[in-house]
Amino acid sequence: MGKGWTMVIRHSCNAESDIPSASLPVSSTSEAITGYSLPVWVTAVAMAALHCLRGESFVPQVAVRLPQEATPHLLSVQQAAPLTANMALAMGRCQPGDHLDLTRDLPIWVLAEWLPSHRGHPPLQLLPGAGVGVHADGGKICASNFALELLHRNLEPLLPPQMALRLTLIFPTGARLAERTSNRAFGVVDGLALLGMGPWAQASAAPDQLAAARQRLAHVMDGRPHAPVVLVLGANGWDLARRHGLPETALVKVGNWIGPLLVAAAEHRCGHVLLWGYHGKLLKLAGGIFHTHHHIADGRAAVLTTFAALEGLTGSHLEQLHSAPTVEAALNHLRHTNPHLSKRLEARLLAEVERQAQAYVARHSEHIPDVGVVVFDGHRQVRGCGPHGRNLMNTLSPPDGDTTAPWGRDSSI
Repeated sequence: MGKGWTMVIRHSCNAESDIPSASLPVSSTSEAITGYSLPVWVTAVAMAALHCLRGESFVPQVAVRLPQEATPHLLSVQQAAPLTANMALAMGRCQPGDHLDLTRDLPIWVLAEWLPSHRGHPPLQLLPGAGVGVHADGGKICASNFALELLHRNLEPLLPPQMALRLTLIFPTGARLAERTSNRAFGVVDGLALLGMGPWAQASAAPDQLAAARQRLAHVMDGRPHAPVVLVLGANGWDLARRHGLPETALVKVGNWIGPLLVAAAEHRCGHVLLWGYHGKLLKLAGGIFHTHHHIADGRAAVLTTFAALEGLTGSHLEQLHSAPTVEAALNHLRHTNPHLSKRLEARLLAEVERQAQAYVARHSEHIPDVGVVVFDGHRQVRGCGPHGRNLMNTLSPPDGDTTAPWGRDSSI
């Protein structure tokens, strides 16, 4: 099985009543096939491959059953074809709706293979192919419980007796797209993870996320009126913040709405705000970009090279910094080739993020909290703190302290 992870699933569905079929009633809302999360589209493509293995004629729509819904939803797939008597390949694309989502139009390929069902072996196995994220510490596919359960619910009832199914999931562009995420910071390598906690795409740039974050902030401030608040970028940042001992009662997940949440904190008369996130994302704040979704604004290369030039970097070295594939690659290269300038640049960037954050709040509120920043890198390590961020970390850290944390030593990114 190589680096693959065997997905163990128990038989728990009635093979007759739970099989999605064209003859079953279909939700009227499923005609607008938008807004579904990546696991739902993967399930649709996997079902198309399985239908082909069963000898059924290809149809461009597949009925997928979603949790807690009586009628299936129709999702479009592009093609499915047999490769051998025991193998079929299906293709489709992820369509997350109107949301600004990295997985929009992501090609999805699923290779389905019949296997003899041996006693004690799972009826359904899921393997990572090219472009699919795996856990670096064990090589197992990175997939949410929701994704696994959705595949179980829809595929297992279709399996013939005494047969098992192996699915190899492939995202042809996944490795390239993963470079634009912080997956590697949380031990996910080689591509995009099969994540998603529910059937609907969650928009990190959508106004409803801002409303939820505002509500969470109000709750945090109500319970801790004078304590610091930590604005965390994304679920991954939340996990890492907790691992570093930051109190969960202080955490507010902000997604890409950093500017509006800073202003909301000021409106609540918060005295101290700590920004906690991946350095490639928070770097944008040094350039005055306070909505950080990549579809709205990027500017990281421009910000990085501008401040590098102010620190004295010139010529081909500056060009090489600008053309680096990621912020982390650029900073690591500079650390290796010019460590003294690198240290000055990183300290300057962190201080500028804090200065820009306070200036942003000052344009919208009379009350200006003390804003600090802590950034982490692709190896799940805190890369550095701004001057205010270091002080806030000392305030928020557990009493026994974390001797590995760098907040008391330097401000490097």
